[in-house]
Amino acid sequence: MRGAVLVSALLPLHAQIHMEKISYGGWPNCIRLANGQLELVATTDVGPRIMRLARPGGPNLFKEWPDQLGKTGGEEWRIYGGHRLWHAPEVRPRTYAPDNDPVQVDWDGRRLRLTQRVEASTGLQKEIEVALSTNRPVVTVTHRLYNRSVWDIEVAPWALTVCQGPGRAVVPQEPPVSHSERLLPVRTMALWGYTDMQDPRYTWGARFVQVRSDPERRTSQKVGFLNTQGWAAFARGEEVFLKRFAFDPRATYADLGCNTEVYTNGDMLELETLGPLTRVAPGAAVEHVERWYLFRAAPGQTDAELDAALAPLLQQTEPLTP
Repeated sequence: MRGAVLVSALLPLHAQIHMEKISYGGWPNCIRLANGQLELVATTDVGPRIMRLARPGGPNLFKEWPDQLGKTGGEEWRIYGGHRLWHAPEVRPRTYAPDNDPVQVDWDGRRLRLTQRVEASTGLQKEIEVALSTNRPVVTVTHRLYNRSVWDIEVAPWALTVCQGPGRAVVPQEPPVSHSERLLPVRTMALWGYTDMQDPRYTWGARFVQVRSDPERRTSQKVGFLNTQGWAAFARGEEVFLKRFAFDPRATYADLGCNTEVYTNGDMLELETLGPLTRVAPGAAVEHVERWYLFRAAPGQTDAELDAALAPLLQQTEPLTP
């Protein structure tokens, strides 16, 4: 780590990113990034993991498991909480390679890069790069999977954010089109063996699909989508956490063609996005970028209320292209 420095003097004087080393959750070597509107905390004792996203001093939007905070080492995979990087398609034991060891840290005054050791069981190496805006509650998170083996590996980078409920995921439906205008389907939706479409945590709207976390319901629910709109959101109270990501119409996606997935069990909800399945040669890497936005808003429940609340927010975001 190159030290806790401020950004270049070429930036406006009011636009600064503050980086400091702190203790968090029992881990002594964590990095806090803040710009006056948003703060993130990443642990470097395990990972790569981003454990906190919040307004400065505010409640964490990310779920944490208190009984796992501060732990390191061992061969057991731990969920810990926060935001993590996996590789798809999901299969045991490959996907569940533990991330219980320290990560390499690089800070250049603008970007924080967290690089995991090579996974002995997979030959893959995970890296998360965080670039916080200087003056907006916006973060660009780049996920990389390096192939450190001696053969090609087909894999998809999979970004999973574990959100703290109670809250709900909002995924846009595809724009409506009449039967006379289009005969072919416009999207794929994937269901898991434990998906119950009658579960009250789902709302199947004409313009949005909503998935709610419920601390009283300790059963798993999951649904996936081919999402050409390139965004998904988590709403809790008066906060909206919105992700932007690229959709590539030429690509093949895992899980029957999904680039957006939502999983919930109890008071946790995972808002997940996936990059395309890619054959990665030895020494090469595949990359998947999310741009995070944090807004103050309290969307209603109906399609019309959601549209009225979210449309102005989306106008303040920038679509990502493949």
